[in-house]
Amino acid sequence: MSDRKAAGMKVRREVLGDAHVDRAEAAKSELDLPFQDLITESAWGTVWASDAITRRERSMLTLAVLAATGNFSEIPMHVRATIRTGASRRDVMEAFQHVAIYAGVPKANHAIKLAKETFDEMDNA
Repeated sequence: MSDRKAAGMKVRREVLGDAHVDRAEAAKSELDLPFQDLITESAWGTVWASDAITRRERSMLTLAVLAATGNFSEIPMHVRATIRTGASRRDVMEAFQHVAIYAGVPKANHAIKLAKETFDEMDNA
């Protein structure tokens, strides 16, 4: 395993939690192995492993970018990760306020709906 992949796996577990990563690892196949290696090394081993900004800031940016680009399916996962990144619920809502202004109210509205549902699930788990 490369140093970057090992670092990426460590950060991925720290941010998303062991249970999530274990499920994702168990679901890997030969077909998607190159993609999984790519995201582990680049997203987690390069971007998320950087100490240029805090994990709280990176979490807020990630949620805003996901919402702004309409990639809603990953929002619940990253909302759940806020318990490990230090981003508060207010931080999440502030990020989505920026989305509303700079990328559109419908995208922010949908992201807020997903965040509220996810926070409710977290509260009732």
